[in-house]
This record gives sequence, structure tokens and C-alpha cells, in this order.
Amino acid sequence: MNSVLKDVADSYKKPSVVDVKSGDTVRVHQKIKEGNKERIQVFEGLVIRVSNKNSHTASILVRRSTGVGVEKSYLLHSPLVTKVEITKRGKVRRNYLTYMRELRGKKARLTGKEFDRAAVNDVWDEAAEKAEQEAKAAKEAEAAAKLEQKAKEEAELKAKQDAVAAAHEQAE
Repeated sequence: MNSVLKDVADSYKKPSVVDVKSGDTVRVHQKIKEGNKERIQVFEGLVIRVSNKNSHTASILVRRSTGVGVEKSYLLHSPLVTKVEITKRGKVRRNYLTYMRELRGKKARLTGKEFDRAAVNDVWDEAAEKAEQEAKAAKEAEAAAKLEQKAKEEAELKAKQDAVAAAHEQAE
């Protein structure tokens, strides 16, 4: 039974995700559906914990806004998480940074660590790119159909105008 669940879970995994570690400041782009509309919401915060590296990789982010700490857990392989960017890498020696919850102001800062931002954030997802290209092609086809419809309507309108002008000339 366990292997069946693992097979199903593995079928929904993304081929590659960003290697997020504790102490990173990340920006997560998440799809949010409100009624029949969909939008992308960006949440930026400090990763205080990364668990289950081998499975669906849950990471917990903390962000302070107006003195209130907000924590969110994300499954990096979720289809709702569209993009994860690492903006800053902190130098830490622990995996669980739960002590960061109590710290405020300058005490909550982590020493930065140099890293190649472009190499870390460059994750090539073939399926996502293919879906994006299909969406772009569908949008272009829709725009071409609208343009064709508009040209057809203008041609009909021009024919009607010519017919009215010819009728007026015959009446004179």
C-alpha cells in the first residue's frame, strides 16, 4: 500500500526544484484562485525549516509585517507553487532556526553568504515551459481569430456602405 502512495506522489513531482536551505531568504510565487479568477501572489520570507528533502519538500517561511510574524508552509512540488527564487543566502549552522521567531530588528539578521544567484535560481522545468508555450500559442491563435473576425466585419461594413452609396447615386 505504501509503494502505491509513493508511486502516485512521485507522478506529481516536478522534475527539478530550487535547492532551498535553512537561512535562505526566498520569494515564493503561488497561484491563488478566487472564484473564477486566478492570480499569482508573491510571499517573501526567511526559511526556518526544510523537512523531507526526498519527498515533497516542505519549507516553512517566516515574515514579519507590522510586528506580527506570519509563517507559511509550502510544498515545493505543489502545482500551486509556480516559482521559487532565492534572494539571499544566510550563513547558518543549524537546520531548524526556530529561535528566529523570537528575534526582532537587528538581532534577526543573518550574515550573508556569497552565492551564484543565477545558477541557483535557474531551474529548467520542461513541462512548465511546454505549458507556457502552448498557452502562448493558444493566445496568439485567439488573437489571430479575433483579427480575422474584425477584418470580416469591416469588409461587410464596407460592402454595405458601397451599396448605400450606389443606391444614393442611382436615386439622384
